[in-house]
Amino acid sequence: MAKEPIRVLVTGAAGQIAYSLLFSVAKGDVFGPDQPVILHLLDIPPMMGVLEGVVMELMDCAFSLVREIIPTCDEQQAFNDIEAAFLVGAMPRKEGMERKDLLAANVKIFKSQGKALDQFAKKTVKVLVVGNPANTNAFICSKYAPSIPKENFSAMTRLDQNRAQSQIAFRLNVPANNVTNVIIWGNHSSTQFPDASHALVNVNGTIKKVGDCLNDDAYLKGEFITTVQKRGAAVIAARKLSSAMSAAKAACDHMRDWWNGTTEGQFVSMAVYSDGSYNVPADVMYSFPVQIGADRQWKIVQGLEINDFARQKMDLTGQELKQEKEDALSVCQD
Repeated sequence: MAKEPIRVLVTGAAGQIAYSLLFSVAKGDVFGPDQPVILHLLDIPPMMGVLEGVVMELMDCAFSLVREIIPTCDEQQAFNDIEAAFLVGAMPRKEGMERKDLLAANVKIFKSQGKALDQFAKKTVKVLVVGNPANTNAFICSKYAPSIPKENFSAMTRLDQNRAQSQIAFRLNVPANNVTNVIIWGNHSSTQFPDASHALVNVNGTIKKVGDCLNDDAYLKGEFITTVQKRGAAVIAARKLSSAMSAAKAACDHMRDWWNGTTEGQFVSMAVYSDGSYNVPADVMYSFPVQIGADRQWKIVQGLEINDFARQKMDLTGQELKQEKEDALSVCQD
């Protein structure tokens, strides 16, 4: 029996990231090859002409799973009855803009979208925030959607995980999916902590610790971390545009695992509402290793050993998140 279609929202739908993301969602790579979708596409009024072109292309792809496409600049129409949301649209950082200014601009967007979620979306909706500063935007969005569980909001650090996984795989000369359980702790910013100390690699059918295979502690505590932390800036410097294709792929990876569950014995990185696990700040959106069951509920992986080096890195990114939260709340007016 055919499944009922689900309503999926993508904001910033006329933008670069959405252009790649929508293809994968419509094709069935995220919610399943037999799951029909109704696409809700939200953007600001000046972008509606561009969005019309995106709709034309989606139609011209003749996707078998797409039942309806709803392009709109109206939040009520966009958020109505949705079951999954990719919140991609955000105010980009402009030259001369301080991070606090960026937070202030985005607070207004994500406060409004949080209220729209609260009022119009299904209470089971899964909300992934991609627009930067993603962790704090997700926190604000959740704050203004009090009728939706905090566990239904997350911010994307999967791009950082994919970057870290790829760096290790390239160094060990194995396919990227042979490397698992790389962790991104903390904020999706230059303070994030890419951690390979618990990572595993499949080498010719044998599972080994990445650290044992690399045997290069200096690399894992130095170049590996800074490469991942600065990768977004490196892409911009080379391409003169932000990393849209890899961000879209990561958003799809994140939502696919949230929707369908993680593989037994593996965990993925998601910025989720912190309960203070691993002695990091509570009441912020902090990236942890999580496992997800068939019920679409994530659980923070517990009991991982944290050494002094990791502790220092995890505390640093946690402090930044606390400061961002304070800055964002200071510009909120209830």
